[in-house]
Amino acid sequence: MTSTRAARFAAVYALLRASADVADHWIQTDHQAATKGQHDHTEGQSSAAGRRACAAHVAAYTATQGAVLLAGTHLLGVRLRPAPLATALALSAVTHYVADRREPLRRLADATGKGRFVRLADHGLNGGYLLDQSWHHGWETAAALIASA
Repeated sequence: MTSTRAARFAAVYALLRASADVADHWIQTDHQAATKGQHDHTEGQSSAAGRRACAAHVAAYTATQGAVLLAGTHLLGVRLRPAPLATALALSAVTHYVADRREPLRRLADATGKGRFVRLADHGLNGGYLLDQSWHHGWETAAALIASA
């Protein structure tokens, strides 16, 4: 990897990570946060409502990431090609949707021996949130590698 590509990756990753936190914690509505993981087995709720809330959240999340990437790379003088950038944002969006529907990440945690941790909500920890965030960080790294190619 050249130093130019490494610098481009670092800039893209920093912009993706910062914009993800803003989108996840400030842009996301309370309704989206409370509803996006609902499935038919959630008491009194439907999975259609969960899918709609999650899709709306991911749309706003991806728009935030895209806007921050475009503005940030412009200000930094970093040039990104449109196709890898679109691919990176699509990867971020799809993997974010999967995690935020909750059940797929729970199942993955169960399958990999992290079932107790994903349900941990004690001692100041929330295992589900921590696994969710680490999932996002990993995929944002992959997205940054793609966008900076």
